[in-house]
Amino acid sequence: MAQVLLDQGAALAIAEGRHGAPFDILGPHLNGKDWVVTAYVPGATKLQLLVGAKSSVRLDAMPVPGVEGFFQAVLPKLMPYRCRAANDFTEWEFDDSYRFGPVLGEMDEYLLSEGTHRRMWQVLGAHLMTHEDKAGVHFAVWAPHAQRVSVVGDFNLWDGRRHPMRLRGATGVWEIFVPDLKEGNSYKYEIRLHNGVILPLKADPVGFGSEHPPANASVVRDISPRHWVDDDWMKTREAKQNIEAPISIYEVHLGSWKRAPGNRMLSYLELADQLVGYVADMGFTHIEVLPVSEYPFDGSWGYQPVGMFAPTIRHGTPQEFRALVEAAHLKGIGILIDWVPGHFPSDAHGLGYFDGTALYEHEDPRQGFHPDWNTLIYNYGRIEVSNYLISNALYWLEEYHIDGMRVDAVASMLYRDFSRPAGQWIPNKDGGRENYEVIATLQRTNTICYGQVPGIMTVAEESSTFPGVTRPVSAGGLGFGFKWNMGWMNDTLSYMKKDPVYRKFNHNQMTFASSYAWSENFVLPISHDEVVHGKGSMLGKMPGNAEEKFANLRAFYGFMWGHPGKKLLFMGQDFAQGAEWNHNQSLDWHQLDIPAHAGVQTLVRDLNRVLAENPALYVNDSRGEGFEWIDANNADISVFAWLRKGKAADPIIAVVSNMTPVERRIRLGLPANGNWTEILNTDSAIYGGGNRGNMGLLKVEQEACNGMPQSAMVTLPPLSTIYFRHD
Repeated sequence: MAQVLLDQGAALAIAEGRHGAPFDILGPHLNGKDWVVTAYVPGATKLQLLVGAKSSVRLDAMPVPGVEGFFQAVLPKLMPYRCRAANDFTEWEFDDSYRFGPVLGEMDEYLLSEGTHRRMWQVLGAHLMTHEDKAGVHFAVWAPHAQRVSVVGDFNLWDGRRHPMRLRGATGVWEIFVPDLKEGNSYKYEIRLHNGVILPLKADPVGFGSEHPPANASVVRDISPRHWVDDDWMKTREAKQNIEAPISIYEVHLGSWKRAPGNRMLSYLELADQLVGYVADMGFTHIEVLPVSEYPFDGSWGYQPVGMFAPTIRHGTPQEFRALVEAAHLKGIGILIDWVPGHFPSDAHGLGYFDGTALYEHEDPRQGFHPDWNTLIYNYGRIEVSNYLISNALYWLEEYHIDGMRVDAVASMLYRDFSRPAGQWIPNKDGGRENYEVIATLQRTNTICYGQVPGIMTVAEESSTFPGVTRPVSAGGLGFGFKWNMGWMNDTLSYMKKDPVYRKFNHNQMTFASSYAWSENFVLPISHDEVVHGKGSMLGKMPGNAEEKFANLRAFYGFMWGHPGKKLLFMGQDFAQGAEWNHNQSLDWHQLDIPAHAGVQTLVRDLNRVLAENPALYVNDSRGEGFEWIDANNADISVFAWLRKGKAADPIIAVVSNMTPVERRIRLGLPANGNWTEILNTDSAIYGGGNRGNMGLLKVEQEACNGMPQSAMVTLPPLSTIYFRHD
């Protein structure tokens, strides 16, 4: 063939990895009437194009003088071809990525450039597909300030010269289709800046899989639609996740709930059997898992994620994680995930300075660096970044049938001065501390997620007094379904830690929450944060001797389940693990051989059962008409008594707690005559108590007490909580 003129400078730029538009040079191009294929194959000394049926026709390509590895050949017409390359040692075949057209469509380009592509994971990342009749993987990544982006991996010797990508105009998105790749291929992006600097290799911001830590390359994973069999759950979950539902959440760190022999973490499939079976037996309605998005450091428990779209490989693949979710749904259990949009680690392979600029984060450390965790903070005011986070939330809800998200560290997001001294933060445009961009992002996230995925729930871990966290966005709120009641948690744990002798001086710590309990839709959380970093276990917080510690804990759990608000316990608290949580090992399940620990487990199971069976304990969790104090002021003997009410036909529940180690015999006012049956007593022998109480029934007398016309004498065992139901 006659040599086609090739610009030597352009060829050299490609060979040196400097060319930002490789599709302008490589692949088939019309030259006069001929289709000329230009290929760059580092290491090859010969090249043939294979065309025709079963690649039976071989066309020799001519080396391009002056630049080693460059070849050209003329096709008889524009048609598919493969390449056969050779050198003195070997030969190999491959399909040329540069013969394939773009994958992204005009609408995708428009929405990506506008920052409004709600399902950006469908076009960015690494997708297994058939493109122009060829199976392979399409890669697409947003890096608008890069001079050149290449996908590198185990399929091209991690050589950035072999697969430089195509820039899609104003979108800042680079894409390429690489034929013959399959699930399991590892890859990263090599990004070259306009000043010639090549950044450390970057993992895919929208990657669906990762290597096992400490390795950190992205991995091609199949996220094609699953044939789900959880329709019954999906159609009915809205009724099980609203403010009138009995919700009891079991918070779990998947890596340490239980370990296999050899201290191996359980797989998603093993958890689908063992964890789901346990939670169903215990009567919890939901499992909340600490972050499953891929993270490099075990000690972060997932709260410093790098792979926001990748279920951690520690337990298996995306399809296996889907199997865990499905198994829970088949048992009638919802799955919530911890979601971390508040910050991200500065690991070199992550989002930090992704394309040589502060792309995902703020440039100014007063806005872009988190002093508490030494992490970076998203630039929520950049529409593409806000869209990235919103799309990520939608991804988990749609692709994995996740039932909701607990959003981590919301207070740290809402306030520009969070953990910052004066002079180290930038006020908003009105001179205040509220982060308007965060507020808008959270509102959009809740609006879109609730609007697009029926029946889900979102929960804010929000520790400040920011108003309207669970108020609808249309009414000026953030739009969350629920909020963790951190004030209740801090007050009640502070009270329970005290020696009972001093509790009467702190009585209001147990009653104060009733003054604001209906200002938000609350979850009462006793979470992982309360049993780490030297805080000890729940059992360890309790005062007294061994028997009193267990009695205190049982009484507290009874108080908690009787109090307005949905419930959450972290794993291990359900059987009163004695030691502080250690993420590197299994919970101490052997302690269930000890009757006192087994008794607490039985109590938690029964509390969940009693909750589910008695609408008065949950229907009005978020409404004041569901609660009435019988006696809130009996500080001298540390007794608390209140009523829980549901709808008109629902039996009323009276809850009474004695937080001293002394048996009390008191007169208790009651709102109605008739039978008041003792339906739960934390001092029962089956829970490890002394089996003291009221012989199962209260005798109502026409003697006024506590402002009510009738009353009953009630025996309150030491350190106990009792529930009475009006039949």
